[in-house]
Amino acid sequence: MRIAGGWLTRAQPVLALLAEDGHQALVVGGCVRNALMDVPVSDVDIATDARPEHVMTLAEAGGLRAVPTGLAHGTVTLVLDGHGYEVTSFRRDVETHGRHATVAFSEDVAEDAARRDFTINALYAQADGQVLDPLGGLPDVQARRVRFVGDATARITEDYLRILRFFRFQAQYGDPAQGLDPDALDACARGVEGIAQLSAERIGAEMRKLLAAPDPAPAVAAMAQTGVLAQVLPGADARVLAPLVHLEAGAVPSSLRRLLALGGQTDRLRLTKREAQALDRGRAALGAMTPPAELGYRLGADLARDVVLVRAALLDQPLPPDWQSEVARGAAARFPLRARDLPHLHGPALGLALKEAEARWIASDFRLEKPDLLG
Repeated sequence: MRIAGGWLTRAQPVLALLAEDGHQALVVGGCVRNALMDVPVSDVDIATDARPEHVMTLAEAGGLRAVPTGLAHGTVTLVLDGHGYEVTSFRRDVETHGRHATVAFSEDVAEDAARRDFTINALYAQADGQVLDPLGGLPDVQARRVRFVGDATARITEDYLRILRFFRFQAQYGDPAQGLDPDALDACARGVEGIAQLSAERIGAEMRKLLAAPDPAPAVAAMAQTGVLAQVLPGADARVLAPLVHLEAGAVPSSLRRLLALGGQTDRLRLTKREAQALDRGRAALGAMTPPAELGYRLGADLARDVVLVRAALLDQPLPPDWQSEVARGAAARFPLRARDLPHLHGPALGLALKEAEARWIASDFRLEKPDLLG
């Protein structure tokens, strides 16, 4: 089986740099998986039997910029025409610690494949696109089946982030019709306490990617059943995701919208200040039956749309008529009064007058004009 694509063509000079010196040079992992699944390829990783220091020497001789992004783990980033290629030496695990591993370099692609997380990520391809499958991952790609390499428990104890990666990859690449791999689910349930070793940054990054999948509902439901969801998002309710995804009907997936629907405590996600503020405002708005136009005015179009969708999913109700145009109308509305329009008022009295006038303006469906509000 062969793969092709502009991304592979662009990588040819980097592959040739290594191959011409007598080394193996293979594209690996996500780029191969995505090409086989007809999914866009973003990052291109390269595996080689050359040692990292030698990769840097070859790059310098070949006129490529080399960045030692992870020499201790065998990784050098080569930059060609504005594209970065992570070139990593074949490795085998010597010792694992639940979050990272001590590795030794290898010359055997099968040893390199054996230390990867899922069979769909343990695929390689030569410069001509010929796919190499050391561990039998091709059938899993074709079936859109997410399965751990070897023993699922062993892979998880090597790095507990793989629990979250399993559900994320299931949401992104798995076929929900055939269900989740039972051995993987069992291993995730038994290893759930290990998630406590992970940093909030790593958990948050995985959860954002998972919740941004086209339909994360089946994967998140499985997270709830195995106890994983309670570890990363205590108090969350996975049941609202399926109706929300149905109501979204082609809207761009949003991790924040799905997080708003799930509820729960977000301490373990390390949200940005902007994300936390938006989530707080959205949650406050869910508790009121504010109409879409007013939501658009108060929250802005994006957050208002999220609130309307999540509220309908939570209440198991249809979306309001013309809700999108109403949100847009409210978001475009501008309160006609300013402080300078009330020069006789100051301090708290001014603030109260403006607030009361704004309430009357909103109640008029944004129709009252400045003279009406001043009269």
